[in-house]
Amino acid sequence: MNQAHTDFPHSDGTTESSASPRRESSSALRAIAKLLAEADVRIGGGRPWDMIIHDPRTADRILAQGSMGLGESYMDGWWDSPRLDEFFSRILYARLDEKVTAGMALQSLRARLLNLQSLRRAWQVGQVHYDTGNDFFEAMLDGHMAYTCGYWAEAKNLEDAQTAKLDLICRKLGLKPGMRLLDIGCGWGSLMKYAAERYGVSCVGVTISREQAERGRARCEGLPVEFRLMDYRELGKDRDDRFDRVASVGMFEHVGRKNHRTYFEVARRCLPDDGLFLLHTIGKNLRRTHTDPWIDRYIFPNGDLPALGQITDAAEDIFVVEDVHNFGADYDRTLMAWHRNFEAAWPRFASQYGERFRRMWSYYLQACAGTFRARTTQLWQVMLSPMGIPGGYRRPS
Repeated sequence: MNQAHTDFPHSDGTTESSASPRRESSSALRAIAKLLAEADVRIGGGRPWDMIIHDPRTADRILAQGSMGLGESYMDGWWDSPRLDEFFSRILYARLDEKVTAGMALQSLRARLLNLQSLRRAWQVGQVHYDTGNDFFEAMLDGHMAYTCGYWAEAKNLEDAQTAKLDLICRKLGLKPGMRLLDIGCGWGSLMKYAAERYGVSCVGVTISREQAERGRARCEGLPVEFRLMDYRELGKDRDDRFDRVASVGMFEHVGRKNHRTYFEVARRCLPDDGLFLLHTIGKNLRRTHTDPWIDRYIFPNGDLPALGQITDAAEDIFVVEDVHNFGADYDRTLMAWHRNFEAAWPRFASQYGERFRRMWSYYLQACAGTFRARTTQLWQVMLSPMGIPGGYRRPS
């Protein structure tokens, strides 16, 4: 991407360089520059994480609209940074997001007053995000089509990291031939396909994405795997529909705090007393924070990351928390691997999606990588049992 300064036209027909003294004298630009300096980010600097402004309205837009202004102005080509992941890692580590909070009060009010993940609204994220296109996601993801954090403890590449994650889940659940596994939010069936092939279990998965269900069925053809296009709240109403194990990998982020308790009640009614439930979810450090407005509008409508305390509160008297495993730093490597795949595949999709989508998607992947690098966002695998495991639970190595 060309990082050269852009000339801006004046009403008299002359132009002004983006690096000119007149532009740099604006109060909004000075305010933004002062903030960024706290994170060692410079406007017009030459380092990969520095900010290159192309449009003189950028600073005003960011100050007025906060996260939304930052993201939308990037989508519109008003500014760039050669390494957005490093840009975001630095500004989040410096907690600059807490100093520019435009739009967050409204987001907080919406979350308090509305059930943003009601039965009626729950399908929106499937239509907006997961139905973007199966070919698109196949180009970005690994061969398993796992759209969740990989496990990089010993992995050298994305494929190995996702294989390690799937196997870790199967071992944590203690899967054995003949068992029945429920996958709440199954995506394209990466876990079910792996568990059926490697561990000899039969699987049922639920998703709210028609595209995922269609491609998943094709990928799992011939295996004891069933896809159901349905909301998780409908599960287990038939008391005969029981499972030995339940997993939910990367779906709890869409449940919403008003529905956490219902979610755990659903999982419990699907399990026998000696069952196990693995919850794999992104999480946040602080309860009081709310979904980023830009992410909510453009990437994951109605998303709501839980704090660890919110998970344990909602599970109280329903499940015993047996183990909590945090490998959130691995999401940084996963997202950057997806970004490399996305950039490499983009020429195939450019005419279909357009440049503004490319900038939006690149911003999403790199900004999220920055949040995990700054450790402001986590990834937990929580093991839960209905009654407590006699002698305790031992996490497999």
